[in-house]
Amino acid sequence: MEITGGKVKRNMTAGSVFPCDLSAVLSGFLKKGYTVLPGFCDVHVHFREPGLSYKETIKTGSLSAAAGGYTDVCTMPNVDPVPDSAENIKKQLGIIERDAVIKVHPYASITVGRRGFDVVDFAELSQYAIAFSDDGSGVQTPEVMERAMRLAKQYGKIIAAHCEDNTLLHGGYIHDGAYAKAHGHKGICSESEWKQIERDLELAAKTGCAYHVCHISTKESVELIRQAKKSGVDVSCETAPHYLVLDENDLCEDGRFKMNPPLRSKEDREALIEGVIDGTVDMIATDHAPHSVQEKSKGLKDSAFGIVGLETAFPVLYTELVRKNVITLDRLVYMLTEAPRKRFGIKESGYSVWDLDSEYEVCSDKFLSKGKSTPFEGRKVYGKCVLTVCDGKTVFEN
Repeated sequence: MEITGGKVKRNMTAGSVFPCDLSAVLSGFLKKGYTVLPGFCDVHVHFREPGLSYKETIKTGSLSAAAGGYTDVCTMPNVDPVPDSAENIKKQLGIIERDAVIKVHPYASITVGRRGFDVVDFAELSQYAIAFSDDGSGVQTPEVMERAMRLAKQYGKIIAAHCEDNTLLHGGYIHDGAYAKAHGHKGICSESEWKQIERDLELAAKTGCAYHVCHISTKESVELIRQAKKSGVDVSCETAPHYLVLDENDLCEDGRFKMNPPLRSKEDREALIEGVIDGTVDMIATDHAPHSVQEKSKGLKDSAFGIVGLETAFPVLYTELVRKNVITLDRLVYMLTEAPRKRFGIKESGYSVWDLDSEYEVCSDKFLSKGKSTPFEGRKVYGKCVLTVCDGKTVFEN
């Protein structure tokens, strides 16, 4: 894919960016100097429905995604009821069919109730789920994870793991670093993430499972995955915009800086960027995790974990990584489009139009998401989404 002069061109060696020639339809936008991009694909969002619709719904979440240029998202299974059976996931699919304005692909859980003990019926759920994850918590028992990986391998599905060793948390809620020590906060050590990744990579090598690591945040995680790829393990990973742009030096006593995993050290952030540059980090996902204003207004210690990210992802990454010559626009677009689609088998479904010269301040009051908690509040960014089209229908227009 080649992006030059505000236009996306076809690269015949990489395949078509779009399924058809859109030049006639989009010529007006291109004449204005706007940039046309394939619809983004986010493999890690929380839309909270069914069960927690006061935080977000399929409708508000998909509208938020459309406003951010996304035409496909994959919803995590920490909803109520948990999609651990055909009956439960069909409830979610019914809401998606009724309310979603873009393509929404639900995960099924790895274990019953996401409790980490009994593996779900992969044969039953594989026909409905994009992949399997217990996101929100790590699978603590290696025997359970190995059984899940073998079943995922059998049914041609991905295990997408939230890697977190509960025995190493010790009540922490931000990174166990300089800020935590200076302000008397309980820290979450990096080992709680990378130690479980290390375990799972051994199991993935043993089982041959397609294994995906969610929201990596530490330098050790990057290096473990880098070496596993070199040894032939079928592994991919994602990180999120906030881990590439922010670190513990940006923390303040505000719940909008609290997420799990937490913002790590400057060295961790730099290692993640290096992973993006060399291809160790395959894709960027938002981990869009909305909560109510009340749940996010209790400071670092007592606020709920999670921030929103769909409407800020591209502008923040474009401003901080592309405009500052850390990575190219081609590389960023690849990580938001082709990479997740290829890994998860999601077809291209639309496109978005951007005014890359538009500068503005992030204002959460304008978000279409019910969630308003963002660490980028008030930040000046470039890149405004003008139009998003999914399956030939306009789903967002600014």
